Amino acid sequence: MGVEISEAFRLPEGSLVKIRGWVASKSEIGGLIFITLRDGTGYIQAAGKRGVVEEESFQRLKEVAKETSVEVEGTIRIDRRAPKGREVAIKSLKIIASADKWPITKSAVKSTSFLYDYRHLSIRGRKASSVIKIRWGVIKAAIEFFSQRGYCLISPPTIVQSACEGGATLFELDYFGQKAYLSQSAQFYEEAAICALGKVFVIQPAFRAEKSKTPKHLTEFWMIEAEKAFMDQEENMRLQEDLITYICKRVVEDHKEELAVLGREFKPPDTSFPRVTYDEVLKFASERNLSFKWGEDIPTAVEALLSKTQSKPFFITDYPLSARSFYHMTKPDNENITLSADLIAPEGHGEIATGGQRIHDYQTLLKRIESQEMPKENFRWYLELRRYGMPPHSGFGVGVERLTKWIAGLRHIRAASLFPRTPTRVNP
Repeated sequence: MGVEISEAFRLPEGSLVKIRGWVASKSEIGGLIFITLRDGTGYIQAAGKRGVVEEESFQRLKEVAKETSVEVEGTIRIDRRAPKGREVAIKSLKIIASADKWPITKSAVKSTSFLYDYRHLSIRGRKASSVIKIRWGVIKAAIEFFSQRGYCLISPPTIVQSACEGGATLFELDYFGQKAYLSQSAQFYEEAAICALGKVFVIQPAFRAEKSKTPKHLTEFWMIEAEKAFMDQEENMRLQEDLITYICKRVVEDHKEELAVLGREFKPPDTSFPRVTYDEVLKFASERNLSFKWGEDIPTAVEALLSKTQSKPFFITDYPLSARSFYHMTKPDNENITLSADLIAPEGHGEIATGGQRIHDYQTLLKRIESQEMPKENFRWYLELRRYGMPPHSGFGVGVERLTKWIAGLRHIRAASLFPRTPTRVNP
């Protein structure tokens, strides 16, 4: 029975092991051949010496190509010169599946686009796989966080007829003769679920038909969303602080090696994130000749510049109603200002979460829908929730890839997705 590479590093010197994996690299010095063996748990150096390795296996070792899957049998040996101080002294090698000449070479890679053309192969690289492991760490930590707090994971549909974020960014599809869309958010279904379950969370894909070519946009991405009954916006922001802090700490604890591979020195933030109002952002932009009109959404360039002035995540609060979706509650003393906020990551990474308090009163929501000339029939069931004991409630959504991008220190969000989807890429 074989062992995984991570387990091999915990075994005492002299232990006989059998490891199945892929040849990540190979070098030859005199009568010694070194291969770096990779599996899903890590990398280990394996060394074969003529006269020690079975002759047939030694010939295979000489001929084995990069990315060939192999089975190596040998003994654990402590050697300070080896990566992480250990290697496998090879006794025999079997080829499980041979590999053609590897197409991803320094001379072949002319652009980042090339690596995404070969994404089905380039994800095997140490950096790419480290990012995907960190992304899993983000999701796993979120599941732990909500489980510890008694939230229930639900699975809303991704084929919908009601838009959360506006019709301009919907992917439309023909659903047996009816017009339907790919979901932008699970929020409406979470709002329905809280009346049965109290507090819920979701981890699932979302789709936005935005033709944005920025380092923070994908057309298909994953969201961590949460909704809670009887929760106001203040509690909502505290919940986001606790969640992000927990995720960051867990990722650093569990993924030190992956962060080191990326050269990322990441310090988890503590709670109590700073808050900046929309009006303060407007003033900040004006002072730097990046002004925008009150009531408009904050431009990406302004958000990124402000983000670079901060050392930890911060909230932008008090967005105008004209810059937010129809379901947001407004302040009791100002019907033009919403009880909502965006959570912004530092270092120029920008928005990683958005949330707010929802309208829970039937007549208020009906008037909002009518005032924005939205089709009432599409929101019939969503409105109806307000007729049967819908309490004040709040929620938020965190972009998995955006959070991963910040924690891992990535330049572009594409790197945080296994197979990224952008306006110009739908393959592989």
